[in-house]
Amino acid sequence: MKTVLAALLLVPALAAAAPEIFFDDFSQPDIAALQASGWTLRDKAGHPGIEGAAWSPSGVSLQGGLLRLRGETDGTGAGTRQVQLCHQRKYLEGTYAARVRFSDAPVSGADGDPVIQTFYVVSPLKHDFDPEFSELDWEYLPNGGWGKPDTRLYGITWQTVQMDPWNAFNAAHEEVRSLAGWHTLMMQVGEGRTRWFIDGRQVAEHGGRNYPVVPMAIAFSLWFSPASDVPKPLPEGGAPRVYEEDVDWVFHARNARLTTADVQAQVAAYRKGGIPRIDTVPPAQPALESRCDF
Repeated sequence: MKTVLAALLLVPALAAAAPEIFFDDFSQPDIAALQASGWTLRDKAGHPGIEGAAWSPSGVSLQGGLLRLRGETDGTGAGTRQVQLCHQRKYLEGTYAARVRFSDAPVSGADGDPVIQTFYVVSPLKHDFDPEFSELDWEYLPNGGWGKPDTRLYGITWQTVQMDPWNAFNAAHEEVRSLAGWHTLMMQVGEGRTRWFIDGRQVAEHGGRNYPVVPMAIAFSLWFSPASDVPKPLPEGGAPRVYEEDVDWVFHARNARLTTADVQAQVAAYRKGGIPRIDTVPPAQPALESRCDF
């Protein structure tokens, strides 16, 4: 415990208050240990993605200290495997960050599917236009989609949404360029504002009605939009196209506004001190169901 507290004292914003931190560097020895750390692997069908696609826990693996998400598609529902994992639903205001590797091309198969690679926090949508719905998304579309051909990263702060027919209320930033490779993505949530950072550079700020109001789960996913979402869809069937997204670490400081440099210094201190994970963020009151099929 003394080692953990010493590492937490590195950043003054954390030293000034009781440390309520979530950190995971994904060095667990196996998937069972990952689940024992509070992560849920999705296995239930449903939104988002290609109709009829499966959400496959086998698409989650640990690769020498990295979390790997691996999805595949042949353009059909039956031939598509998507992947998602979620932590407990207990996070709201504070600083969120993750070091993520996005990819522009599949590791096997033809390139061109509308694949979405993500890091986000979310609460369940209880019904259309649920006023308590809360979600903050980083969503990377290397092959375009959603009516645009551009390679881009979205930072989206949600107010609410109707699923069918689609009618969304949110504030979105588009970073229109390739972000293949490793990046540190961060969100500062507090005082009615959400600030978005890529590798230490602030790219957006959202507020007003577009602000989370209930506890959320930290999540990562890799999924596919229907082929109709891109100008030149690949043919259905045939050999599957396989895509991967890697995560080095994820971090949250409850009710603290940290810089990217602060977070990176904390992560370096944890690793130097041999601290692979911390979870001192208290459960929501009352405790909330932790799901992974929103």
